[in-house]
Amino acid sequence: MLEKVKEITAEALGVETETLTAETSFKEDLGADSLDLFEMVMMFEEEFGQEIPSEDLEKLTTIGAVVEYLEAAK
Repeated sequence: MLEKVKEITAEALGVETETLTAETSFKEDLGADSLDLFEMVMMFEEEFGQEIPSEDLEKLTTIGAVVEYLEAAK
């Protein structure tokens, strides 16, 4: 799942997958804004078939946090 989240993040933000780790922060490391994050969340929802409520978005600050969230929500 980590690799898929990294692939989606790389595609959405135009960065190299190899530069991403579980600790990579969307805002601090990648400069993602709220629109970028919204689009990525939609891609995660589509890929993993799970809805991510808007109140949970503030928890999803790193690639690892997204993976943990999606695995816990299964």
